[in-house]
Amino acid sequence: MFAKLKKFLHWGNNPKPDISLAGELYEQLKPFRLPLILVQFFLLFGTLGYLILEDYDLMQAFFQTSYTFTNTGFGSLGEKDFGTITILFTAILMVCGAGVVTFSVAFIMSVVNNGTLIRLIKEQKMVYKIARLQNHYVICYHNEFTIELAQQFLEAHIPFVVVDNSKDFEAQAQKHKYPYYIIDDPHTHIAMLKSHLSSAKGIVSFSKNAADNITMVVSARLFEEELGRKPYYIIASANSQEESKKLKKLGCDSVISASKLMAQRISAMAVRPDMENLLEQFLYRRDTPLDLEEIIVPRYSWLVLKKLKEAHFRDVTNVSVVGLTQKDGTYISMPNGNTIVSSECKLLVIGSSENIRATKRLIMRKQKPREVDYV
Repeated sequence: MFAKLKKFLHWGNNPKPDISLAGELYEQLKPFRLPLILVQFFLLFGTLGYLILEDYDLMQAFFQTSYTFTNTGFGSLGEKDFGTITILFTAILMVCGAGVVTFSVAFIMSVVNNGTLIRLIKEQKMVYKIARLQNHYVICYHNEFTIELAQQFLEAHIPFVVVDNSKDFEAQAQKHKYPYYIIDDPHTHIAMLKSHLSSAKGIVSFSKNAADNITMVVSARLFEEELGRKPYYIIASANSQEESKKLKKLGCDSVISASKLMAQRISAMAVRPDMENLLEQFLYRRDTPLDLEEIIVPRYSWLVLKKLKEAHFRDVTNVSVVGLTQKDGTYISMPNGNTIVSSECKLLVIGSSENIRATKRLIMRKQKPREVDYV
């Protein structure tokens, strides 16, 4: 009953980050101990002194000490009746108070101006925000590709964290309105904990240095193995075919070459100018009903070893199969109805997002759906 009430009132425990910066914060706050000890010592010293020297109760002695020590007032109590010893004691307390307060303020300002404490407080706040993310992407290294991808992710409402350790990264992150970012070397274990990689869906590594991308892929796979979780979907950039091969051998799922993509695009534009904006108009835009997606046919699917035409996709879910990739990598473009659907092959279908989801549900069934029989 209490559990249901907590759920109804949203009293669930806030997710905790994988790492705590309490130790680092304590190290930064440790220097504040001396000013606090001095203030407490002189307050205690002054209170006891006035209790002994004057006919004060505890609260009066503390009040007299407080405004005398801080030099914020005088004359509220019976200062005109002070004896010589009390006057001397008060003068000493005032001088010590001025010195301690000046020292404390200067000391605190030096710690604050150092910037480390403020940075840690901001980082701790950011780490707790990131801890709420689930199935997000961790984008490693900030550059022009990161800026464009972040904009696309924001428009598509895909959660992401950007991790980089460049000097001006914080200013750049704020300029480009990254909702979540971590200032650290992406491949380090600490950065992975701060970015809540344990709950991430995938990683994108955009370094222009091949060694950074390789290190990131290897580190992510080791971290994944350490957690014993399902594999991350890792995307990395490469400047050459050799780099691309290395990254794929090390476990990168997709490797993107900006120069190759640009060359392919320009080549397509040169050969077929009328097709220049086809992808932008129908696939990359989010306000279009048309979508293109690959669907994996599981082993248990009723469609395995059946002819493609037996699924009646066009009639039942209103999608078209424009490609089929066999398990061995063989690709069949525009497969005909007599093509046999093998286990774990991939069907490239085109249609609306809703119809593609319906097609997935149709393929995932173990028994042949009734609606197919009535077509």
